[in-house]
Amino acid sequence: MLKLNNIHKTFNIGTINEKKALNGLNLEMQEGDFITVIGGNGAGKSTMLNIISGVFLPEEGSVEINGKDITKYPEYKRASMLGRVFQDPMVGTAANMSIIENLALANRRGKKRGLGWGVTKAEHAIYKEKLAMLGLNLEERMSSKVGLLSGGQRQALTLLMATLKKPDLLLLDEHTAALDPKTAAKVLELTEEITSKDNLTTIMITHNMKDAIRYGNRLVMMHNGAIIYDVKGEEKKNLTVADLLKKFEEVAGTQMANDRMLMN
Repeated sequence: MLKLNNIHKTFNIGTINEKKALNGLNLEMQEGDFITVIGGNGAGKSTMLNIISGVFLPEEGSVEINGKDITKYPEYKRASMLGRVFQDPMVGTAANMSIIENLALANRRGKKRGLGWGVTKAEHAIYKEKLAMLGLNLEERMSSKVGLLSGGQRQALTLLMATLKKPDLLLLDEHTAALDPKTAAKVLELTEEITSKDNLTTIMITHNMKDAIRYGNRLVMMHNGAIIYDVKGEEKKNLTVADLLKKFEEVAGTQMANDRMLMN
């Protein structure tokens, strides 16, 4: 489903602020894989997602989705292949548009637009059904502006929008980091429900190692722009936070006192 081959990305080349963000990154995913990604600040996690989505182009290496080389594709050409949810709940939705209008935009992602009705009766029924699945009573507020929603409601809506048209690949960039623990747990529950139901191929960056162990079928640890640990199956299920800290110390040669120090 996804193949990243020897990806290199450097920012501010030739300046005093030059920073090598990705250093020969390699990653392959099969259809239905759900990979959780952890690593310290500057490990290259978000840069990897930006390379996949076309926000940045690599200096070296290739990106393939479903066997198609999309390395040089601009961001808009990848829109129909990808769904993405960002850390900030304010990103990914149009605040001054209603819930139903946002869903209509998401439903037309990657398609040519015409002069037809913005929302058909059939679509209205589908959106109401999808919103009801979230369990947040948003199906009764479809005409409300998204800017009036709480952070958790907005992030749940963004998740629904990102998966409304089943993407080849779903990218979750610390999508619960800005939420309170109770709301974050709800959004993660919805994430697991939606990805399992549609067998979505997913990459989820998280700052929480317990969540990284609990969710998905595969865990990847990044450091200095490369993958230093890749585990799946029963071995992943049996991992503990202490195991991850020990692994990081072994590879990075740095003693870490706890998971907060590793992530931040």
